[in-house]
Amino acid sequence: MKIILLQDEKKLGKKGDIIEASEGYARNYILPKKIGVEATPKNLNDLKLHKANDDKIAKEQLDAAKALSAELETKQIVVKIKAGEGGKAFGSVSSKEIAVACKEQHNIEIDKKKLVLPEALKNFGSYEVAVKLHPQVTGKVTVKVVEA
Repeated sequence: MKIILLQDEKKLGKKGDIIEASEGYARNYILPKKIGVEATPKNLNDLKLHKANDDKIAKEQLDAAKALSAELETKQIVVKIKAGEGGKAFGSVSSKEIAVACKEQHNIEIDKKKLVLPEALKNFGSYEVAVKLHPQVTGKVTVKVVEA
């Protein structure tokens, strides 16, 4: 019996896979636990439509990430921190402060977890910070650390 999996199952396969299962296993385990449905023409058509929709959504997200990456590369984020004795920075700049400054200055929301700091920004100056916008897209933003 052909079955379309509705969820990932360790020994059977991934969601959306079409598998061949014995009649008893399918009727007594897979179908009652809602792990899969029988591969009827209607269900196969629904699967095809879901995959097409998922592909379309994934492409839109990739395009949006590329556009945001291009926009971020033209921007500069200025973060102010206090200066200690001798003009040295007092403390460091965190990814949360960069995300907040980006929202305030350019009205672009970036998740602080997506910022990849090369090291703690403890000195004044300009830094290139990578931003993981999508598994396939990594943008760069310039962060300028100045004295408050």
